[in-house]
Formats: sequence, C-alpha cells, structure tokens
Amino acid sequence: MGKIRVMLVEDHSMVRQGLKQLIELENDIKVVAEAADGNQAADYYMLEKPDVVLMDINMPKKNGLQALELIKQLDPNAKIIMLTIHSDREYLFQSLQLGASGYVLKDADGYVLIDAIRKVYEGETYIQPTMTKELVMEYQKQTQKGRTSARKDTVLSDREIEVLRLVANGLLNKEIAQVLYISEKTVKNHISNIFKKLNVSDRTQAAIYALKHNLI
Repeated sequence: MGKIRVMLVEDHSMVRQGLKQLIELENDIKVVAEAADGNQAADYYMLEKPDVVLMDINMPKKNGLQALELIKQLDPNAKIIMLTIHSDREYLFQSLQLGASGYVLKDADGYVLIDAIRKVYEGETYIQPTMTKELVMEYQKQTQKGRTSARKDTVLSDREIEVLRLVANGLLNKEIAQVLYISEKTVKNHISNIFKKLNVSDRTQAAIYALKHNLI
C-alpha cells in the first residue's frame, strides 16, 4: 500500500516546514507539494493530484476558502482539510458548505492532524472534536426558521439519542462515558450502532443527520 500523498498550502515557510516534519514522521504519509498562496494551490493540485490537501485560510492572492472552492470546481472529489487559527463557527460552516472534508485548528495536538489526514483519506469527514459543538450551533442558527417539531419515529433508542446529543456537543468517548456512567467500550458500541442505523460513517455526519431530522 502506497503512502498518503499530502499537499501543504500555507503562506508561512516556517509553518510549512514544521508541518512537513511532523507529517513525515509517519511511515504512511508524505508531502508531495507545497504552495504559498491560493493561486499556487490550484495549479499545484492539478499537477500533483495529492490524496489530501492541508489548506490555511488566511493567505495572499486567493485565501483558503477561495482556493478550496476553485479546487473543488476543478475536482469535485478533492479531499481538503482546512488547517486554521479560526475557531469561529462561521468559517467552519462555510468551509463545509464549499466542500471541505475536514477542519482542524492550528493549536491542535499533532496526533489530531495526523488522525484527520488518515480519516479524510479514507473518505470520512473530520471535524476537530472541540469544533463539533460550534458546527451544531451554526447549523441550528442557519435552519432555525421553518423547523418542525421533533420526530418521534426515530430508530434510535433513548440511550443512543443521549449519546448522539453528547457527540453533537463535541464530547469524546471517554467524556461521554463519564457523563452517562457507562464504560468507554459501551459508548463505542452505541456509536457504532448509531452509525449503522443512521447510515453514516463518522461523528460529524451523525450530528448533521440528527439536526436535519430533529433528533436532538
């Protein structure tokens, strides 16, 4: 199996080098291209066709959101993770609307970024757990008008809905276990069942599904 091919899009050279060193400590990931602005990002993407793009938002010429939109127009299947200082829910929501596959803050631990790269490569949507609540709040804000009363015909059990609510609020499995006084293994089982019942593949998709169907 080949390595995951990553392109870095970041206007600060020192940050790019730091990211490259962090990423290439992993045996299954390598950096194949680096761009310093949004214009270069689109050109280099078409040349290299990387598996995953790490994209900053604040950049000259074209910012990250503009570059994201352009790359997705060129290749709708492009997998792009926004790597940014912005914890504002509006940036997160806009990134997802434009087709981003992930959103990670620059102050996150290194393992979070590596996890994001692997999961996005595998076809999942990765939102840094601490940002999931912001996504839910912005979705609620955007869809507040015209919402119907909560559905009662969900296939989820009461306990699974409890778990889903905590997932949507950004809690990790260990934290959910502590809140509900159950084991972490039981939490994992509940989340696995939720994914199967809702026909989703990750936590973000589950939270969005629940919101769309007024389950939480």
